[in-house]
Amino acid sequence: MIPASFPAFRIHSEAAGHRAGIEALSLDALSPGEIVIRAAYSSVNYKDALAGTGEGKILRRSPLVGGIDVAGHVVQSRDPAFREGDAVLCTGCGLSETRDGGYAAYARLEAQWAIPLPAGLSLRESMILGTAGFTAGLALLRMQDNRQSPGLGPLAVTGATGGVGSLAIAIFAKAGYTVHAISGKADQADWLRSLGAAEVLGREALSTARPMDTARFSGGLDNVGGPMLHALLAHTVPYGNVATAGLAATHDLATTVMPFIIRGVSLLGVASAGTARDLRDEVWRRLSADWKPAGLEAIVTREVDLEGLSAVFAGMLAGHSRGRTLVRL
Repeated sequence: MIPASFPAFRIHSEAAGHRAGIEALSLDALSPGEIVIRAAYSSVNYKDALAGTGEGKILRRSPLVGGIDVAGHVVQSRDPAFREGDAVLCTGCGLSETRDGGYAAYARLEAQWAIPLPAGLSLRESMILGTAGFTAGLALLRMQDNRQSPGLGPLAVTGATGGVGSLAIAIFAKAGYTVHAISGKADQADWLRSLGAAEVLGREALSTARPMDTARFSGGLDNVGGPMLHALLAHTVPYGNVATAGLAATHDLATTVMPFIIRGVSLLGVASAGTARDLRDEVWRRLSADWKPAGLEAIVTREVDLEGLSAVFAGMLAGHSRGRTLVRL
């Protein structure tokens, strides 16, 4: 039985100003969809912090329930592919952008984007991964589709202590790659090694203004943008792949065509929110099997309820986050 009202973290982003907090909602207030789930877990991503604080223009309509990730059990379904009691997850796909997201006791989802929980994952594990793990997995899939292999050399991961970065280290290492973590947080070196990093390097390892520099990485995943992405391209071996998935420092990129036309380096975009369903299914299949890190719980550094979200958002935007924050619903 779905209660008449339930708690939700709702965001109002309008001309009159921004406000966000816990409200009591009814099911009828949620965006339309074929299935309703009793939410168990969500997570906090950088995008959630931008939306929840109003620091980024994430919402395309207002108000909306926040949270771009959610996992739980089906309680109502108008789609024959899902039955009451089924465990499902959903990441991105318009959540907290064009439709109500996962920061609520109940969520209504479009069946076309609901993923049946893979056999190798629990609901909790699926949200430790969430959008961050999906993004890292999609980056690896794109690189491997472009002939990336462990034999080319180490992969670099920038922004290594963040959600995407820390999960990328664990996922890439599980897939057989040597991973070099790039981080400005020297005090986190032991933790990064525990996730699977073979080496932990300071930001100076990726600081060059030259069009090309010593080829030392087979590519990697950049979560920072700007000069660091330029430097990673300049340090990539012939026919290596660099995936770009974030802009923690800047969305600007001043670089040259030299790595592309001299070394054949590929720059691959990773847009997790709009990923086609067949690719989405394949990434989750791999994350639940041969790419699933053994120590997922080590990546969870905080666990909060809806009341704790605002403080988490502020800390994340201030650069104080490490690993993943799990949200209990």
